[in-house]
Amino acid sequence: MIGTVRRWLPEKMLVLVTDGGLTAVKLGLRCARYANPVTYISRLRLDAVLHDPPGLQPRGKRGPKPKKGKRQPSLKTVLLDPSTQWTKCEIDWYGGKRRIVEIATGTALWYTPGYDPLPIRWVLVRDPAGQLSTKAHFSTDLEQSPLEIISDCIKRWSIEVTFEEMRAYLGLETQRHWSVRAIERTTPCLMGLFSLVVLIAFTLHPQQLPVRQASWYPKQEATFSDALAAVRSDLWRSVNCSTSAQDADRLLIPRATLQALLEMACYST
Repeated sequence: MIGTVRRWLPEKMLVLVTDGGLTAVKLGLRCARYANPVTYISRLRLDAVLHDPPGLQPRGKRGPKPKKGKRQPSLKTVLLDPSTQWTKCEIDWYGGKRRIVEIATGTALWYTPGYDPLPIRWVLVRDPAGQLSTKAHFSTDLEQSPLEIISDCIKRWSIEVTFEEMRAYLGLETQRHWSVRAIERTTPCLMGLFSLVVLIAFTLHPQQLPVRQASWYPKQEATFSDALAAVRSDLWRSVNCSTSAQDADRLLIPRATLQALLEMACYST
């Protein structure tokens, strides 16, 4: 995938942001192999093996040139070291909020046996209030600022939420087909349907989308389930019951019951 997109867009700056499950030196080396490297950003384990760059090889010494230098302390050690320099800053956080965090950063060669060391900039993020656990991130762009690295990691969350809601309400990744081409057709169609539902819901309610609340789960903002219910409600309410009187309080069932059934149907998965 990386090679294909790079061939399509040879001059564009590409940034690949993954979760911890796709953190690997091999993937970083793949991103760095192009004339215009792909910036690779992901989580980093606190016990990752980090090294200094190799020093100059003594004149006249035979053998291959070393690829890495002295072993650096692990990020777990850096976290506990009282001499570590932390910078307090306010950043954009998940859910569109602002949060004050402390960051520490540095550069290193990330090493895994069997592969060349990967140059990275690592960033430690800790919560001064102690409510969140400390996380480590890295970027293969050594010139990228720590705030940019954290910001790129947080941007991935909106994509994760989109895919999760598509799985829950539109059946993404649950298709049953006999051929790969059928999957290749239906998946883009489902993603297009997701966008279409959101746009219709925004057109119907440009100011405030109705939000369904529960006593055990208060929501501050609308989710895709609310957008889907708003679109379903508009489509189904437009059905004309031509056999009923114009001003009737009852159709085949009481209106209150019909309203309850309609809401249940609009929010069904």
